[in-house]
Amino acid sequence: MNAAPTPDTLRAPFVVEFPFTRSLGPVQSAFLTGLRERTVLGVRTGDGRVLVPPVEYDPETAAELRELVEVGATGTVTTWAWNPDPRPGQPLSTPFAWVLVRLDGADTALLHALDAPGPEAVRTGMRVRLRWAAERTGAITDIACFEPYEGEPATTGARDHAGTFDDPVTGIVTPARLDYTYTPGRAQTGYLQALADNRTVGERCPSCAKVYVPPRGACPTCGVATAEQVEVGPRGTVTTFCIVNIKAKNLDIEVPYVYAHIALDGAGLALHGRIGGIPYDQVRMGLRVEPVWSDDSRYPDHYRPCGEPDADYDTYKELL
Repeated sequence: MNAAPTPDTLRAPFVVEFPFTRSLGPVQSAFLTGLRERTVLGVRTGDGRVLVPPVEYDPETAAELRELVEVGATGTVTTWAWNPDPRPGQPLSTPFAWVLVRLDGADTALLHALDAPGPEAVRTGMRVRLRWAAERTGAITDIACFEPYEGEPATTGARDHAGTFDDPVTGIVTPARLDYTYTPGRAQTGYLQALADNRTVGERCPSCAKVYVPPRGACPTCGVATAEQVEVGPRGTVTTFCIVNIKAKNLDIEVPYVYAHIALDGAGLALHGRIGGIPYDQVRMGLRVEPVWSDDSRYPDHYRPCGEPDADYDTYKELL
């Protein structure tokens, strides 16, 4: 069929958020435990440089580093950028400067926030000091921020430190979050609007004739724009699948369940979908399925067997 008139472009806010969990080696463990105890540790390299934050391997020689040293809680701003509109989760809720600070006794700079009344109060070379958080747990947030400082350096050099503390921090959980506005563009806008009518549409490449679902507006193989809209499905074929045994947070689906690549009839590649209405251990390649739409009809909730005989392997082998 011919391409439909270009619809109004859709826009929607999206949030991607997950906790990142990692264990700590001896250097990072000492550094974060030290912050909890109001002590800033660095590591000395073979040529005598002091790196803060410390790393476990020399970035220039790849040599293992273990010689810990304590540096000062005061330092010098090496460069900065003003942040007029802090985002949720950033160190300060009022406008502040992102700064790189070379702490006294260190040879590298630490990135953190500087609490300042305005950009006119910030400059390269200004002296600052740490402001410790009232409650400290062994994380970089134990440093609440930096603040301007006019006094004498807390130390003039790095001092050897054993790096041992009671109840050392051995692991951290860091929340990762990305807020953004998604604009799908002409091709995917048409795809999303068709889903609202319980239809699935793709776009055909004018060169290779492959129908892409979901459409991207261009053929990734030929590099040419696509415009001809083609309705596919609603039925399709399971080309390959996996059995999921780990329950996802906030997902009300009992494990195990099956997630599959499904080649909708008329499509030139397979898309993802959950398989339901059949025991997980009976799902197979070639199974013919049909969509079961969600209550709000915005997308298929899952696919279920449609009762047709299994597809022959030769009909979908190019879509694996």
